[in-house]
Amino acid sequence: MSYKISEFAENCGVNKETIRYYERKNLLQEPSRTSTGYRIYSSDDVKRVRFIKRVQELGFSLSEIYKLLGVIDQDNIRCQGMYDFVSQKEEELQKQIEDLKRVETMLKDLKQRCPDVKQLHECPIIEMLIVD
Repeated sequence: MSYKISEFAENCGVNKETIRYYERKNLLQEPSRTSTGYRIYSSDDVKRVRFIKRVQELGFSLSEIYKLLGVIDQDNIRCQGMYDFVSQKEEELQKQIEDLKRVETMLKDLKQRCPDVKQLHECPIIEMLIVD
């Protein structure tokens, strides 16, 4: 099945500018065109954009997605490449989680320094944060 850009964008759940942006960033190949110049997209293009959107939801940046698509498009051993890429992303995510937990602990500690009376000019949280 083939789609003009409006139908294609709607089918993928994105807008036309997103499609054009993906083309500029080489995430999506330049489509074929009709004799009147309309872009024509295929069902494979729909799958590709849906893949891009799904991995974005998983926290991958567009530059990471570009590399992932390189694995899909060029690697002979796609499964190993994808496994390595996903494993690396998982490690990065675990580090972010640890960092966020550390920040959460620090914020809880700051809150506990606050006296029961909040109507004070002197604020222990501010004093703690501006210490040299």
